[in-house]
Amino acid sequence: MAQLTTPARPARRNVRWWRGAVLLIAGVYFVVPLAASFWFSIDDPQGISFSAYTGLLSAPGFLDSLWLTLGLAVVTVVVLLLLLVPALISVRLGAPKLRPVIDVLCTLPLVVPPVALTAGLIGVLRWGPDYLMDTPFFQTFVFIQDPDFPLVLVIAYVLMALPLAYRALDAGLRSMDVRTLVEAARNCGASWPRAVITVVLPNLRGALLNASFLTLALVLGEFTTASILGFQPFPVWIYSVGNSQAHMSVAVSILSLLLTWLLLLLLATAGRERHAKTATS
Repeated sequence: MAQLTTPARPARRNVRWWRGAVLLIAGVYFVVPLAASFWFSIDDPQGISFSAYTGLLSAPGFLDSLWLTLGLAVVTVVVLLLLLVPALISVRLGAPKLRPVIDVLCTLPLVVPPVALTAGLIGVLRWGPDYLMDTPFFQTFVFIQDPDFPLVLVIAYVLMALPLAYRALDAGLRSMDVRTLVEAARNCGASWPRAVITVVLPNLRGALLNASFLTLALVLGEFTTASILGFQPFPVWIYSVGNSQAHMSVAVSILSLLLTWLLLLLLATAGRERHAKTATS
């Protein structure tokens, strides 16, 4: 007797409503405070006014603090990459047993609060003039505290951003076989520097962008160290303006937040284009 078979039912499409709910909650969480802040910045007793935005360029100290922060961010990114990239590549090529040591050293700043780090810097800066007054090193302490471009903030930012940049670069190096790539380039006649620059660094493009963006975001939002040391980069200027011009302070905060999001979107777009080109080649 032939066995009757029931026709297979079409698989019911799972409507994962929870994804929409999570996106909705996340959107409300971010958009509502941002919209409330924007409304506060344009709300005026006489009606809606955009003077908080139109008056930014002419506000005292706005451009100076912004350019100072951007300059500090660029120098911090360059110093971090010059320190980490050669060190991590050298460890992977010549001394893999030192990787745990590098990992501990680079993540150690995570356990040091910014206030404690700043207190340590203040102690060193006070110790220098007392004991190095008659030595050439005294001018070094004066130079790194120049208000026009305080290099002492670069030192602090490098330490604070070190764990973030290290994790980004380490993840990029873990995704490739550095030793094989370098040996292949060496077999083709390339020198050690050329093998690293032309073979390893292009494959680290995404990791370099991630490390640079994380460092830039940290410098754009860091307030504690600069405020305690008495300098006025962009976050400190926003705080000082907020004491007298609350609307303008909120307007600048919104614009800086949108700028950070724009950089993140550009980074994600660049990463997707890189991945698409690699997949099609």
